Amino acid sequence: MTIPVSRPSIGQEELKEVGKVFATGWLGLGSTVFEFEKELEGYLGARHVLAVNSGTTALHIALDALGVGRGDEVIVPSLTFCASVQAITSLGAVPVFCEVSPEDLNINVADVERRITRRTKAIMPVHYCGQACDMDRLLEMGRAGNISIVEDAAHAFGSSWKGRRLGSFGDVTCFSFDPIKNLTCGEGGAVVLSDDGVAELVRTKRILGIDKDTWHRYRNERAWFYEVTTQGYRYHMSNINAAIGLAQLKKFESFVEKKKDVVRRYNEAFRHIEGLRVLNWNLDDTAPFTYILRVLNDRREELIAFLAQRDIGTGIHYIPNHLQPFFKEYSTPLPATEEIGEQILTLPLFYDMTEEQIRSVIRSVSEFFL
Repeated sequence: MTIPVSRPSIGQEELKEVGKVFATGWLGLGSTVFEFEKELEGYLGARHVLAVNSGTTALHIALDALGVGRGDEVIVPSLTFCASVQAITSLGAVPVFCEVSPEDLNINVADVERRITRRTKAIMPVHYCGQACDMDRLLEMGRAGNISIVEDAAHAFGSSWKGRRLGSFGDVTCFSFDPIKNLTCGEGGAVVLSDDGVAELVRTKRILGIDKDTWHRYRNERAWFYEVTTQGYRYHMSNINAAIGLAQLKKFESFVEKKKDVVRRYNEAFRHIEGLRVLNWNLDDTAPFTYILRVLNDRREELIAFLAQRDIGTGIHYIPNHLQPFFKEYSTPLPATEEIGEQILTLPLFYDMTEEQIRSVIRSVSEFFL
């Protein structure tokens, strides 16, 4: 059986929590979601957590609530999943692609600064592989230009910047809880922020712009009266997904420690191999999501085939977005990103990896370069 790149760790604990929701007969947005939000607020040290149905919708609704709209510019690294960019273009805003740093694949802050214009409404740093971007410089840049920093932290639940958890500071942090993230809800996401007014707007927008219904949903009741007060979306999380998240949260620290251990072992095994570049890792502050190497000398495809023969899955995270046909009108030369995009390779990293699977990955990659 092929070793997958990633896989969720789920079991009887999640089924038990979902069973409790089934017993209530209330499967949609309700008390379990609000409980999950409170648990996340406590874990993160955040003022407001609003649970939604994906990381993509978290980004979209956050930008929308901040007033990002047609013609506004949002600076975003090209090396990210296309969801980051789709959240921008769906509002009629313009993605301004920027470079990443080869050392950790995080947003190149100096390049961001060069691309700020009077139309820049937001900057979207992507915490790649789970490692935090330079939030001090980004927030300073945002304050200086009245620019919102909307963090794409889809990879980075549980990670920190200089000892402070992502989501406990800054403007807006958006998490993903999809099937392969460090913490999964099956599907889900969250918008985390401190501004009371923006939080209330997100809370209303996530359920079709309907106001004055929250009290009843805390009691798992449906009121017949409602008011639509703003443009909204069907973005709310269900009690079923929140129940999975509650069970996952109890196990989360063990997930992180196991993945840190695998990353350490990979780094030690690969850092001295000629033909590979290991990323810089700050594991003290990072909950690792995925493990990515840079394969030099145009040998990536060869390595992919070699590992496939040994039943080891690999991935590419990601194809640079400025090269995608749908985003062609926003394309700009990004030589560093284009070079990196031809080199990056994702190796298996998940909580339930066995000792033999870890050794097989290390042994096979090492043998390829002998």
